[in-house]
Amino acid sequence: MVGRIARRYIAGETMADAIRVARNLNVKGFRATMDILGEDVHRLDQARDAAESYRTLLSEIHRAKIDSNVSVKLTQLGLKVDTRECLALAESVLTRAKEFGNFVRIDMEDSSCTSDTLEIYEQRRRRHENVGVVIQAYLHRTVDDVTRLLPLKPNFRLCKGVYVESATIAYQDMANINRNYLILLERLLRSGIYVGIATHDEHLVKKAQEWIASVGLSPSAYEFQMLLGVTEPLRDRIRAAGHPLRVYIPFGRDWYAYSVRRLRENPRLAGYVLKAMFTR
Repeated sequence: MVGRIARRYIAGETMADAIRVARNLNVKGFRATMDILGEDVHRLDQARDAAESYRTLLSEIHRAKIDSNVSVKLTQLGLKVDTRECLALAESVLTRAKEFGNFVRIDMEDSSCTSDTLEIYEQRRRRHENVGVVIQAYLHRTVDDVTRLLPLKPNFRLCKGVYVESATIAYQDMANINRNYLILLERLLRSGIYVGIATHDEHLVKKAQEWIASVGLSPSAYEFQMLLGVTEPLRDRIRAAGHPLRVYIPFGRDWYAYSVRRLRENPRLAGYVLKAMFTR
């Protein structure tokens, strides 16, 4: 069952699979970002292998002339093993991206990684323009994090947040999460920094479009972002309205954990797959 779900939300196991999916999306007018699955490694050799894979991926994107950047989770580069080594590996990926005029997005993980991730982003941002980070609207701390980082002219992807967190550090109900998302989004759109608006929520998309129009933002100042295989009709409408949109393309052999997380976010997916299996 998980494998059936994975086929929709994951490009495949290889770089060639991801390049093929990205090329097809490019033809339809979408940008891409590629994520090699396999977070939370526990050995430095795994982290070094992951960094090498990302450097190779950036080379392949350049060779294939694909409109895609990459998204990296720092635990995949050894954040929980050796912070200094993680920093060096992140630097190596950023340097390779810079060689090709490309960009690296540092993904956000659970709250145990938030401070370290933002600290590493801040250090790399002072040296590189081609790096961005993800911020999560459901965390209480995010407003303060944004305030602290804004002087760096950061490049943010704003999402709601998917990891299970306690009520002491994260909003638990969707109404408060959406409210905080909109507070952050309006502030970012009016701040003059580049914003990746990562949501599949039609209400949030509508509000973002209204603010983009009211501020008079150029399409070079923002983009919408969505996961591969999710709410594709909404994705198509956003692009048809003239807004840039980037599709998040995960791939790799470690597809199982990613798929299970998608199920936790939306348990109805399991019902859809089971219904399709028995109907067929």
